[in-house]
Amino acid sequence: MLPWLVVLKISASFILGAVPFAVIAVWGTGIDITRAGSGNPGFNNVLRVSSRWRAVFALIGDLSKGAAAVAILSAASDPVWFRWSLGLAAVAGHCWTPFLTFKGGKGVATMAGALLYLDLQVTGICLILYPTLRLFGRRMGWAQEGAIASMTTMSVIAGTILTLRGIEAGAFAFLALAIVILRHSPNIHQLFK
Repeated sequence: MLPWLVVLKISASFILGAVPFAVIAVWGTGIDITRAGSGNPGFNNVLRVSSRWRAVFALIGDLSKGAAAVAILSAASDPVWFRWSLGLAAVAGHCWTPFLTFKGGKGVATMAGALLYLDLQVTGICLILYPTLRLFGRRMGWAQEGAIASMTTMSVIAGTILTLRGIEAGAFAFLALAIVILRHSPNIHQLFK
């Protein structure tokens, strides 16, 4: 693949990932999702400050843009590194969106969408862990139960991909995990307080 085409497609993936579906979800409500609740432009904050159907819209949008970035901009015959780079670019776009002055969400749903497209079998099975941990954490009264569920689930997915799919896919899965952990650093700080 020509270098300019690689750069163009990765840039397009970043822009696609940058579309702030949480902001779109609350259009017409007068809510500024970047100031309300936790200030995080993501599904959980939309659920916290608005309606369930608006939160579902934000979740589906964030999942879809992760998957769409890889589906639209790559072919099955493209190298593994390129397809995973598109997924990473979409996650980075969500986390540092130019549409919100480079302050975006935490990247979990967008990462999950990209991972579902890149490795449906592993991700589909491992994602069951997320609602299980959320429910268990809520019943146990965990502080930051959402962050714990997100980081644990994404860690299991990354570890499983590394084990089953090899070092190339595994390295990219761990890079995506690193972004999610970085975006959850305030939550991690709160956990250790």
